[in-house]
Amino acid sequence: HQRKHQEIRAMRSQLKKIEDLGAAMEEALILDNKYTEHSTVGLAQQWDQLDQLGMRMQHNLEQQIQARNTTGVTEEALKEFSMMFKHFDKDKSGRLNHQEFKSCLRSLGYDLPMVEEGEPDPEFESILDTVDPNRDGHVSLQEYMAFMISRETENVKSSEEIESAFRALSSEGKPYVTKEELYQNLTREQADYCISHMKPYMDGKGRELPSAYDYIEFTRSLFVN
Repeated sequence: HQRKHQEIRAMRSQLKKIEDLGAAMEEALILDNKYTEHSTVGLAQQWDQLDQLGMRMQHNLEQQIQARNTTGVTEEALKEFSMMFKHFDKDKSGRLNHQEFKSCLRSLGYDLPMVEEGEPDPEFESILDTVDPNRDGHVSLQEYMAFMISRETENVKSSEEIESAFRALSSEGKPYVTKEELYQNLTREQADYCISHMKPYMDGKGRELPSAYDYIEFTRSLFVN
């Protein structure tokens, strides 16, 4: 992208030649040019728009790279977010209306309740409070990416906290928790839930340990989205 932007910037000298020729023609009172439908002013405006777009895209990319480096959101996740946005941005406008945004979130695994048209939708409204607070009816790619990155980062933090809590239950901070430890430290319902949803823990040689459960895999699976 930087290379393309530099190429566009380098073309500024060509525009300067066109502007000089345009000025010379004006001096000679030649105001109509049957060889082109473009005007010097129009070309200069288009070049400026292209240059600005290049700068905005570069800024956006830099933000995403920084987000990936500082938040621990993987490149694959960022690519998936971006691809999903493009899939639902049917008219290629660079923004989604609320309905498209909702479909996009559902495709990314968000469990949003189905509501009839005109019915209140508090869960979705609270998401819109973040991405479209002024309710202009649209969510830009930048707003959407910022929302997805912050949500993903919250998930990473929460999963680490839960993992730490399980590690604290497990004697000597082992990477597994035993059936006894679960029943000693949690309510019966919580322990039953963990046991029915956790996979048996496998040691380095792929052997199952008796009554040992893999809390790390379980926690991470909870926070896929």
